Order: sequence, then structure tokens, then C-alpha cells
Amino acid sequence: MNEVTCVLNTRALIGECPRWHPAEQKLYWVDIMEPSLNSFDPASGKTRKWPMPERIGCFGFRRAGGIIAGLQTGIFLIDLDEEVSARRVFEWEADNLNTRFNDGRCDPAGRFWAGTVIESMDKRVGALFRYDPDGTCTRMVDKLICSNGLAFSPDGRTMYHSDSRQDYVWAWDFDAATGAISNQRVFLAIDIQEGRPDGAAVDAQGYYWICHVGGWHLARYSPDGIIDRVIGLPAQRPTMCAFGGPDLKTLYVTTATYPLAASDLRKQPLAGSLFAIDVDVPGIPEPFFGAA
Repeated sequence: MNEVTCVLNTRALIGECPRWHPAEQKLYWVDIMEPSLNSFDPASGKTRKWPMPERIGCFGFRRAGGIIAGLQTGIFLIDLDEEVSARRVFEWEADNLNTRFNDGRCDPAGRFWAGTVIESMDKRVGALFRYDPDGTCTRMVDKLICSNGLAFSPDGRTMYHSDSRQDYVWAWDFDAATGAISNQRVFLAIDIQEGRPDGAAVDAQGYYWICHVGGWHLARYSPDGIIDRVIGLPAQRPTMCAFGGPDLKTLYVTTATYPLAASDLRKQPLAGSLFAIDVDVPGIPEPFFGAA
């Protein structure tokens, strides 16, 4: 049985995008709505917060230092010195407060993938983009409402991607050399009574872990799309998971308090917290942005 431990009661509005930094041995994550980037040192319990200039949906570590991130108005390169320095390198609907970047991560070759969301959740106008280290940004997938669930298989041949409002997780053939995707097919069709598909991660055996937001749990699926296990959480809205720890056998899970009503929050005092789960199969190291 996988024990769930609350390691940080943050009461985040929308905790998201946990990322383990192997050199620092720290977990980073964002609070989309605050907006902030945060870090947590499991060894000391120390935390740190960097206010972000806009709502932040996702990020990846850069080989050159700092992060690359999807914010409200585009993709930014951000340095995390005493003063946060942010430079937008790709613009997305800068005057539209109803859109922003949401889920994303780096692929095995160091490209940054990030998808958008329309906050009103009423139109298929979002997209998934691929931002390459040479500064080229390519629109890869169209007609999305809430891009989510991005992950890559350990062999680098499959890309997983979901839409939290269309309730599908798709698998694509992925060409790591070129960054091309093809052969889209349904990997999972999610019943909304289970909670909608949110952030995800893949372990070293190629199993896909995904948070069922609104469903009080996350689940592990085989490469064939078969449920392997379900782990309940004391928070209704788990948002994303990531492997961390020295052996990558700690699964960290972010959660949200937004948009729960006060009556719901009284029943779940750990909503918005950061949780940790010991697992028997490790994750795979998170790639950094930039050419090797």
C-alpha cells in the first residue's frame, strides 16, 4: 500500500507543475493564480517563493540556469536571482485575459512543450506549442480547450497529451531527433465522474501516472491503458505529479483549493497541500531546456 504524506500544507490556489531538480535535491512547483514559483527542500524543510510577473502554468529548468516558463501572455526565459528577470520569447494573445499557458515540460532532446487554456472552458481555441532551443516556436496541436497531461515515454518514442475538458488522453508517435509527432490515437477515455485528466508523469517502466482533478485520486496506467493502481488523496483536486528524491522513488503531488467553495474546504483542510508518496518504481530524470 502506498502511504500518502502531507509534506507541506501550502493552501495553494492552484498548485501545479512539480519538478525535481537533481543537483539541488529540491522540488519546485508553481501556484498558477498567486502567481509564484516555489521550492521545497525535503532534507531541511526550507521553502522559497519567487513572485511571477503573470499567471504561470508550467516551467522547465534551463541548462543555462533559471527556467523557461509558460505564463499568461507567452513563453518566457526567467532568471531567478535576487530579483526575478523575465524575458518573453514567444507571445500568445497578450491582450486576452481569458487565455494563458497551462501544462508543459521539456522533451528528451531539450525542447519546451507548452499548451494553452481558455479560462471560460467554452471554446476549442487552444493549442500545444513546441519551443526549440534555437528560438523557433511551432504550433503542433490545435482545437484544444485545456491542454494538459504532457509526458514522454522512457524510450522517447511516445508522447502523451490530454485535454482536461475533452476528457481524453492521447498518445502520439514521437520523433526525438526532429520533435515531430504523428499517429494520434486515444490512450485513455476518462469518465468525468472519475475526475478530469490533469497533470501527469511517466515512470521508468513506461507507466503513465495521472491526477484525476476533482476525483480525490491519482492513478497509474500501463502502456496499454490498463489501470494498475489507484491512490486516494485527502484533497479533491490533485493537479499534477512528479518523481523526486535521490532515487526518484518519491512521487510528489500538487493540489488546489480553487475553485472550491468554503463549505468544501472545511471538509478538506489539506486541500492545496503538497503530498509525497513512496513508490517502488522510480521515475525518469526530467530533461532540461537547451541543446546538450
